[in-house]
Amino acid sequence: MASIDEKTIHDERKASQEDIEEKLGTTTSVSEVDTSEGDEALQLVGKERTVQFSEEYNRKLRRKLDLWIPPLCAAVYFTQFLDKTSLNYASIMGLPITGQNYNLVSMAFYLGFLVWEFPTVYISQKLRVAKYLGANVVVWGALLMLHASTTSFGGFFALRFLLGMCESCVAPLLILIISMFYKKNEQASRISWFYVMNGLTQVFGGFVAYGVSFSDGRALAPYKIIYILLGGMAIVVGICILIWMPDSPVHAQLLTKEERIAALERVRDDQVGVENHNLKKDQVVEALLDVRTWLVVLTTMLTSIPNGALSNFSNIIIKGFGYTSKQTLILSTPGGAVASAMTLFCGWYSDKKGERMLPIVFAIVPTIVGAAILIGMNHSGQKGVLLFASYLIGTFGSALSSVYAYNASNTSGHTKKSTINAMTLFTFSIGNIIGTEIFQPKDAPDYIPGKTAIMVLLIVQLGVSFLLRWINIRLNKKNQARLQEEKVRRGWTDEDMQKERERHAFADLTDKQNIFFVYTI
Repeated sequence: MASIDEKTIHDERKASQEDIEEKLGTTTSVSEVDTSEGDEALQLVGKERTVQFSEEYNRKLRRKLDLWIPPLCAAVYFTQFLDKTSLNYASIMGLPITGQNYNLVSMAFYLGFLVWEFPTVYISQKLRVAKYLGANVVVWGALLMLHASTTSFGGFFALRFLLGMCESCVAPLLILIISMFYKKNEQASRISWFYVMNGLTQVFGGFVAYGVSFSDGRALAPYKIIYILLGGMAIVVGICILIWMPDSPVHAQLLTKEERIAALERVRDDQVGVENHNLKKDQVVEALLDVRTWLVVLTTMLTSIPNGALSNFSNIIIKGFGYTSKQTLILSTPGGAVASAMTLFCGWYSDKKGERMLPIVFAIVPTIVGAAILIGMNHSGQKGVLLFASYLIGTFGSALSSVYAYNASNTSGHTKKSTINAMTLFTFSIGNIIGTEIFQPKDAPDYIPGKTAIMVLLIVQLGVSFLLRWINIRLNKKNQARLQEEKVRRGWTDEDMQKERERHAFADLTDKQNIFFVYTI
């Protein structure tokens, strides 16, 4: 009789579990989490939290991480953006590629980026992340130096294409590294700390190019000096990454074993996982079927088209106001400072308020205003006003920083996260390719159609931002209701709930499979 009762109870529990899973839309059991293919973190910390660290200990650990990881990320991003936009400086320093050929060479970088984005992300999942990143930085540094060896269109096109291939791994891997070491409410600000390099490189690069522009060109043309300097700097940064950048908290060589455990426990409750070298097809499928993925793709497209245009034509636009080449190099630098300030503000606000979409709105509104001024006051002769407007249009760049933070905080499952990051950067390259063509030579020097396109695209992005925000709020409400239902069904106490949450953290579940996941709006 006892065996019959046990069988009946077992069947009832199984049916109840199946009913819950059907309502949750997942086959993952809440009470029986499979960790056989979980994160590497399980090697150190196990399924449940076994040790507690004080707030003071965690603060000291975070401070140690802040002095180590973001500076290395910033060095990579500084180098990448400076190298990518080297063409922008070369364009007014004697570069022999002009007209439509210049547009095509600008495009070549993003074609390489596009072709190699998915392969590079999935290759990196099989290897040590930081080592793969460092090797790419060294290689692209050498490629950049080789730009000084050619004057032909074909040579520049090929080198820019290969440069794009090498640099396509940067953003996905930096986002992944930040999400491994930092909690959700710390990620946006840390991402902004390296993304701010976009603006700072504009300041640094402008002054370097200004100094190089005084060269008489007898030994080397000024634009060739730029390529050699920036390429050499990239190689140095790449070597530093190979030596000091950690692949994950599990392999963080500058942390003690206790600090590695503490680093993992800090991020356990965020439910985003750390690292898994297994490629999971079901997570790829889920990423493709998630409506939020495609809205992120649309967001990236709408903000990348302006980026492709302005990162290659901003100096040409300013020069069109009536300034000389040397004046243009100096006058372009405040725009970088404005962009940097916006990036830091958006990162701070994003973590402080737990927001990801509103900072995008803050970033693109000044750009819309700036584009409108450039269009409305064209040929007004008000060079100061036009220059001010050109500084405003650079603020939109921090929108992509918020997209990076959004992906880091709102995606769980290593393969799903890698897939969405790859799709984001794949779309980034498509948008930039389109962007290089919206400023046509026939529209020079005013480029009114291109400026109008930028304004319209970013107005559309305002609506997309609010839609994504609304979806995440709705998903959190649904998850909370389902979690309470599960709590009642199981008769769990708050302590039981916390244990289940801890067991789910490093099981490499996706955000849709994990009922404990909370989306950052």
